[in-house]
Amino acid sequence: MADMIITRRWRYRFLFAALAFLLIFWKLLPSDQIAGRWPGPDLILLLAYVWVLRRPDYAPVLLVAGVVLLTDVIFMRPLGLWTACVVLGLEFLRAREAIWRDMPYLFEWMMVSATIISASLGYMVVLALFSVDQPPLGLSLVQIFATIATYPLVELFSSRILGLRRMAPGAVDQLGRKI
Repeated sequence: MADMIITRRWRYRFLFAALAFLLIFWKLLPSDQIAGRWPGPDLILLLAYVWVLRRPDYAPVLLVAGVVLLTDVIFMRPLGLWTACVVLGLEFLRAREAIWRDMPYLFEWMMVSATIISASLGYMVVLALFSVDQPPLGLSLVQIFATIATYPLVELFSSRILGLRRMAPGAVDQLGRKI
């Protein structure tokens, strides 16, 4: 029984990393070279936030930080800044995961939206403080809105297709560990 729980935990961690690498690969493909294209949502951020609210043990902070740090390197963002913003938001949500377990979905979406806005604004403020070039404010706001609007789709994908369900309030195995 314990081996099955550990196997499931590692399987979902591997799945998270695989999905993140697939999203990075997809973003690197030269699929359309049209200038002035609207920015899409940050799906890796959404995946991390959905998974930490559903099953916090399936999205450990080191795994998420490593994946997001890799995206910082690949997409030539300031090294570690976006990672720090994502990890701060992730740990904020992780600390409140038990509270949102019994709340309606709309409140969860609003809290995740506030966390995304805070992380993005924090990122933009730090870039502005150090006079680093950044995309126009309008495009950044469009990306924030697209990320917030896509959250329900990522949550549906994670729960319906990947089978990632919320942990029951008292779900433990025979040894008293969380399932």
